[in-house]
Amino acid sequence: MVIATETSSSHHRRLTFAAFLNSDPAADEEEQSHGVDVINPSSSNKNTNKDVHYYQQRQSNASTTSGDSSPNQVLSPWNQTYSPYYTDTTTTPSMSPSPWNQTYSPYYKSPWIYQTRNIDDDTDNGLIGTIVRQDGHVYSLAASGDLLFTGSDSKNIRVWKDLKDFTGFKSTSGLVKAIVITGDNRIFTGHQDGKIRVWRGSKRRTGGYSRVGSLPTLKEFLTKSVNPKNYVEVRRRKNVLKIRHYDAVSCLSLNEELGLLYSGSWDKTLKVWRLSDSTCLESIQAHDDAINTVAAGFDDLLFTGSADGTLKVWKRELQGKGTKHFLVNVLMKQENAVTALAVNITAAVVYCGSSDGTVNFWEGQKFLSHGGTLRGHRMAVLCLAAAGSLVLSGGADKNICVWRRNGDGSHSCLSVLMDHVGPVKCLTAVVEVEDDSEGHREKGDQKWIVYSGSLDKSVKVWRVTETASTVIG
Repeated sequence: MVIATETSSSHHRRLTFAAFLNSDPAADEEEQSHGVDVINPSSSNKNTNKDVHYYQQRQSNASTTSGDSSPNQVLSPWNQTYSPYYTDTTTTPSMSPSPWNQTYSPYYKSPWIYQTRNIDDDTDNGLIGTIVRQDGHVYSLAASGDLLFTGSDSKNIRVWKDLKDFTGFKSTSGLVKAIVITGDNRIFTGHQDGKIRVWRGSKRRTGGYSRVGSLPTLKEFLTKSVNPKNYVEVRRRKNVLKIRHYDAVSCLSLNEELGLLYSGSWDKTLKVWRLSDSTCLESIQAHDDAINTVAAGFDDLLFTGSADGTLKVWKRELQGKGTKHFLVNVLMKQENAVTALAVNITAAVVYCGSSDGTVNFWEGQKFLSHGGTLRGHRMAVLCLAAAGSLVLSGGADKNICVWRRNGDGSHSCLSVLMDHVGPVKCLTAVVEVEDDSEGHREKGDQKWIVYSGSLDKSVKVWRVTETASTVIG
């Protein structure tokens, strides 16, 4: 999550989150010039560690009862956790199970640690390669076929193919904070300047991309702007058009089955767009603070997470001649900001990452119930990605935890990927399709190609498999 530098007394949580992510006082000058907080991956940890409270708790399954009053447990409304840092469930170790103590650390056991080149002895798991272009910190990415799109604070959208720089296109302004791609090859990008831009690949020229519009469209903007009822007051003596974001667009999510695009913003609003004609169908004052993440889910549900510490569930229902999204549940309300969401649609599970380093999850189609907590990060969780039975979490601690959902609903930590030298800001995963002995394409044992973007200005490419042996848990 990127935190706005303008804060008030009512937004103290965002300031606190930014304070512990930024450890270099010299970064203040850059914040003032760019209007965003930039995390310096090379800065000292001496100012970071004192602001991070790391809690240890014994690993348990989702079916564990809540009556355990062990002093090792976190004082949390949810005490069912899966922690890769602690594997002994019978005795208390004499040494503190610190994430920096390799005796009790998953990083000590992981076969994937500190790999900086292609793997020769294990072609099934690990780091495939690294792609770097000095365009700035990588804030967003999306994959489509054999192409990877990355967004950075340089306003550039780079396109990669086979780990090589294929092409790129540039917006006139606004750091690229979110990217989604539709089935008809349209690319939607959300920007720091509050705009959503629309791009399309050229059919005549390979690698050519051009801007084909923005949201809202110019026609809708002009039509709605003449009616005073279409404006909303955002602060004293300042009104803005409801269909337009007036602060950074922090997240985008697609529901192509319904033909909808969802956008969340630091202006606290959630907007619903119709893909067929780019019309804004709804503008919802969804949260009391900046919206950091939005995810389209199962059963027409929509999930939003905010810096106000809440995870909200919205449902699309019929109203009159049209449809509208209604708030149906608040799954979580806490002091720590909600920073990331991912949905396993097949298993009907929603994962929620927070600034305290935890990942909570809820499951069930008819009624969502809290399933447990995954604890694998020493600092804030910044991104999540669901891939089959796997869920991957990237954090400000520069690591990626790979978790597998087992048949009984419990989760096991398969590995911790450690090759970035800066906070992991974005993740996406695509199925790797292999050639069999007859040259046919098949899924095999469900291997995934994972792309991770970081504030170290690089994108790492990994291969993970759902059948890997459990390293932790």
